[in-house]
Amino acid sequence: MLEHGSLETEGVDELQAHRNAMRHSAAHVMADAVLKLFPEAKMGIGPPIENGFYYDFEVSRPFTPEDLEEIEKLMNETIKGGFAFQREDLSRADAETMFSDQPYKMELIEGLPDDAVISIYRHDEFVDLCQGPHVHATADIPAMKLLSVAGAYW
Repeated sequence: MLEHGSLETEGVDELQAHRNAMRHSAAHVMADAVLKLFPEAKMGIGPPIENGFYYDFEVSRPFTPEDLEEIEKLMNETIKGGFAFQREDLSRADAETMFSDQPYKMELIEGLPDDAVISIYRHDEFVDLCQGPHVHATADIPAMKLLSVAGAYW
């Protein structure tokens, strides 16, 4: 089941739309895990892609294989927790206050029209700037195995 948001469905079947929502939701769960391990991490974006998902982060050092194991462990704990994905709409001012310590999120907000209604999604204590859609809850995401890390440049 998809929760809120809109998804371009022309040429995309229902199964693919669900996969995209699940992968996007998994990216949020991964960002949550990374922030638990690296509270100073700066978040970029985390979209679904053809064979999975990714999330861009700025951290003080590259992730190690041990970091990936811990991120995966935290992700699977959150998945088992069954936390609902909840959408909220914010004013631009509220979004800027909420993400004032996240420069890449601020860059995204600054690119929006002044009168834009800005949506966020929450699960457990994690909050992200996001249009959705998501699955209903973290328990709707299958257990995850992280496969790789790559360098990225915003």
